[in-house]
Amino acid sequence: MSRSSRRLVTVLATATVASTVAACGGGSDGGGGGGGGGGENEASDIGITENSIKLGAHYPLTGVAAPGYSEIPTGVEAYFECLNQAGGVNGREVEFIYRDDAYNPTQTSQVVNQLVLEDEVFAIMGGLGTPTHSAVLDFLNSEGVPDLFVASGSLLWGEDPEANPYTFGWQTDYMSEGKIIGEYIAEEFPDAKVGLFLQDDDFGEDGEAGIRQYIDDQIVAAVRYVPGNTNIAPQISELQAAGADFVVGFNVPSYTALSQLTALQLGYQPQQWFYSNVGSDPNLVGSLLARFSQGAVSDASLLDGALTTGYLPTVDMTDNPWIQEFQRIWDECGGEGELTNYRVYGMSQAYTTTQALQAAGQNPTRDGLVEAIETAGADWEGPVFAPFRYSEDSHMGTSGMSIERIVGNGSEEVQPVRVTDIGDAPIEEFDGEAATPPENAIPDEESVVD
Repeated sequence: MSRSSRRLVTVLATATVASTVAACGGGSDGGGGGGGGGGENEASDIGITENSIKLGAHYPLTGVAAPGYSEIPTGVEAYFECLNQAGGVNGREVEFIYRDDAYNPTQTSQVVNQLVLEDEVFAIMGGLGTPTHSAVLDFLNSEGVPDLFVASGSLLWGEDPEANPYTFGWQTDYMSEGKIIGEYIAEEFPDAKVGLFLQDDDFGEDGEAGIRQYIDDQIVAAVRYVPGNTNIAPQISELQAAGADFVVGFNVPSYTALSQLTALQLGYQPQQWFYSNVGSDPNLVGSLLARFSQGAVSDASLLDGALTTGYLPTVDMTDNPWIQEFQRIWDECGGEGELTNYRVYGMSQAYTTTQALQAAGQNPTRDGLVEAIETAGADWEGPVFAPFRYSEDSHMGTSGMSIERIVGNGSEEVQPVRVTDIGDAPIEEFDGEAATPPENAIPDEESVVD
């Protein structure tokens, strides 16, 4: 694999963050193999100038997946804007360019090619979606472009660093999430007849593989939907016919709304719903329910009592210090609208990206950035509830989740954070403490370098 040929390509709208101030919040020397000791800032690699670091991303700004997900880059923008105002990373501002792929893999290939070959970004960060990012995985790795913190829990991003040395996951992977859900059901609902409602790709497959490790004998049906096909009456009817009284969904938010409305139409009332973290934001699902039902359902009350998982603080946790910092950042550096869980997600990814850039040193290189994450990333703390798993042998993201019950537009914890890994790794109670944000929510340089 070539780590030197690195030109890249692609397509649509953009966001450039300005404001360069003197050095603050950046790593000074080396730091995890990063590419530069003291002295002057240099144009050390593609996308790196003396004054700027250029990052790129793809999101569904339009199309079926746009609700919610299109807010993520606005959170990233707000965080980097405040970071730049505080001095950036080693005196370099972060320039963030993102483009619309409409959750269409063909379009993802086009826009990522443009970001790499025309915009010449230093790295891709937070590219969203399992089917979409899968379309550019080989390209980014063959071009030697750091592919940071993919916004998806597929095993593809971290399971095999030898095959994909430049790609890193970030959120809890779907297999580990499935294991934590399966263990919880086995212990708390041992007599439940479980039905699985799954997206027909790695998202659903990985979640199913994890959950079956613990409750394979309790599963009475597993049905799949293809994104874009909104008629899911056959799938929900199959769960009903199988007698599933506990339904677990590994699905995106629009299909949470569709599953609730379809069950309502069919008179199907499972005793318990459990949605993976991806599909469970009550504010978004409530708005989708209102839209899809043409006002017959006005809010997320259908979700009351549903279970879900969590690996980040949410906006209803107003006493949480990370939420307080992210609210300040949104108020000072954000755009229109309110702070949402999707914007919190974007800010949280931007925080980890800042840690990685700091650890890569004063004059970072693409290979040095990868080495820095592998060397130091497992020790980074931040908004996520559980440790990262980064090393030379694993590029997997955060390792654990809590179990929560949806109440109104928020949630309450019903099981503290538990941690695990892919495969047959055991599940254990997390015995660490929640991290508190540093001043101005800018990572402390000393805490991110090895």
